[in-house]
Amino acid sequence: MTLQVADLDDRDLASLASGGNHVASTELVRRHRDWVYRLIRSQIGDPDESLDVTQASFVAAFGALERFDRARPFKHWLARIALNKCKDWKRRALARRFFSAAAPLAEVENVADQTPGVEAVSADKSELRRTLRAISELPTSLREPLVLRTIDEHSQADTAKILGITEKAVEARVRRARARLAEKLKKL
Repeated sequence: MTLQVADLDDRDLASLASGGNHVASTELVRRHRDWVYRLIRSQIGDPDESLDVTQASFVAAFGALERFDRARPFKHWLARIALNKCKDWKRRALARRFFSAAAPLAEVENVADQTPGVEAVSADKSELRRTLRAISELPTSLREPLVLRTIDEHSQADTAKILGITEKAVEARVRRARARLAEKLKKL
C-alpha cells in the first residue's frame, strides 16, 4: 500500500516541504488556507488585503520551515506567523493613513474612497461588515483570543498555547473582548 501525501500529518508534511517537496507544500496550503484567511480577515477586515496577508503568511512560513519545532502543532506555529503578519500590516496601514492624510488638498481627489459600495446594502452583509469592523478595532490583546476561540473554534488550551498566555488569561480576555464588542456594536 502506497502512502499518500494526504495521509501524512502536518509535521511530516512540514519536514518534506522544508526539503523542497512541492506536493507537501501544496497539501499544507490546502489544509490550512481557509482558517488562516478567516483568522487574518477577522484581524484586518478587508477581504482583498486579507488575501494578500494570507499569501504573505504562507510565504513567511515556508521560508522559515527549518525553524519549525516539530514538538509543537504546526497549526499553532502557523497561527502565530499569521497574527504577526497582521500586526505588520496594521503598522504599514497606519503609515499609509498618515501619508494619505498629509497629502495636499489638490491631490485628495486621487485618494481612493474607503467607504463601502452600494452592493453592501443588504442587511446581512452590512451586519457582518459592522461586526468585523468592531472586532478589528479591539485591542490586539483582546481581539486575538476572541477570534481564536469564537471564530476559529480553538480550545481554550490551544488558544493559550498559540498566544503564549495562561488559559485563565484567555478566558478573561475573551470575556472582556465580548463586553467591549457589545459596547461598540451598540454605538455603531
